[in-house]
Amino acid sequence: MIEFLPPVSIPPQDLALRQEIRAFLDDALAGFAPDLRARSWMGYDADFSRALARRGWLGLTLPRAYGGAERGHFARFVLSEELLAAGAPVSAHWIADRQSAPLILKYGTEAQRRFYLPRICRAEAFFCIGMSEPDAGSDLASIRTRARPDGAGWILDGAKIWTTNAQHAHYMIALARTSGTPEDRHAGLSQVIIDLKAPGVTVRPIVDVAGDAHFCEVFFDQVRLGPDALIGTEGDGWAQVNAELAFERSGPERLYSSMALVQCWLERCRAVRDPAYHALTGRILAQLATLRSMSLSIAGRLARGESPAVEAALVKDLGTELEQRIPALIGDALGASSGPPIDDALWRTLAYLDRMSPTFSLRGGTREILRGIIARGLDMR
Repeated sequence: MIEFLPPVSIPPQDLALRQEIRAFLDDALAGFAPDLRARSWMGYDADFSRALARRGWLGLTLPRAYGGAERGHFARFVLSEELLAAGAPVSAHWIADRQSAPLILKYGTEAQRRFYLPRICRAEAFFCIGMSEPDAGSDLASIRTRARPDGAGWILDGAKIWTTNAQHAHYMIALARTSGTPEDRHAGLSQVIIDLKAPGVTVRPIVDVAGDAHFCEVFFDQVRLGPDALIGTEGDGWAQVNAELAFERSGPERLYSSMALVQCWLERCRAVRDPAYHALTGRILAQLATLRSMSLSIAGRLARGESPAVEAALVKDLGTELEQRIPALIGDALGASSGPPIDDALWRTLAYLDRMSPTFSLRGGTREILRGIIARGLDMR
């Protein structure tokens, strides 16, 4: 059942991070054009991620024993919000910091924690996630990638698709079938860590409509995994994935993909005193404020050690719907206006997000899958 999401406040010690982060970003992102900022959490820059690590801003929620800061989920929310609002290129470390590290901390062995977590905190280990498959899409229970026991380890065969930054990442955490058949659905699924430089791994980037190559196909041909590749208990992969997806779907990145465009739009609103512009701005900001409050409430539940998977799915669905509408709403408003010439930066940013916005409701789970999760949470199916 979906639980009520009460308003929560960010603790003062975590709010205090904002000014330091903003000062750093003002310097680090000086000269970044808005259409580059619009790529934000899809923008890959390993040096930028290492600069964050040197300031102790990776692994904020992790224990100090593993290189983290033990600051908690509100501190990470503040950091994420500032990075995304500024359009920082965070893609290199994002998945490792957001979900791979918490997953390993919760389900991994002590040896896995001590090997991977400090490297994630130092931006020395970047991760991607292997969930979707060519013939399964978002229906993760029907995946066919298989890890079969071989001596003390495993032999992995199969394929993954739409894997963000696989061509750059050091490791993948993949959902694989370790027993049974696809007809068994959730039973027999496990999560394994794969070194992407291992023999038998092939990565092929996929060029998107904007000419970027964020996504990849990844093929596994008789890839040998050691006994330490398994995360958690064999066969418990489905429960672990659902816990992991609560981290993936709950953050402000599900609200702020169009923020670079909103900022360009606000600059035009200041220059063009059009009541229709201001009415549209009010609609956008009211919805953003509401969704931000809901996302912050989920951060509060994560801080209490809960796993709000259904609530995160709800916020993700609503958030990506707004992200997709923003380019269309602003584009329509510009087309209907007769004001001064439109700035090139605004046009370029609008053009990029207009092309990319259909993907917003695909990444992290398609709308259809999310609404099925929400329906089950409401006891409607």
